[in-house]
Amino acid sequence: MSSPADEKPYLNTPEAARLVKLSNRTLEKHRYQGTGPMFSKVGGRVIYAREDLYAWIAERRRCKQEPRRTSPRKGSRRNGGSDK
Repeated sequence: MSSPADEKPYLNTPEAARLVKLSNRTLEKHRYQGTGPMFSKVGGRVIYAREDLYAWIAERRRCKQEPRRTSPRKGSRRNGGSDK
């Protein structure tokens, strides 16, 4: 078992994705869309500060589940499409 002193302060994408419980690709999409945690590029490599990952998780805390917005499916009778 590792102690906090043994934890690396900076993580690469696969390590960061494991920490926040996302796939590598999902974390990359968040980075590309600007909705992910802060990151740095060092020598062309993307790294995440562990403290930034924890802050990103904390920013998303909620006390209530927000209802999911759904739109009528294409071709459904609700939006005037035909189901023939």
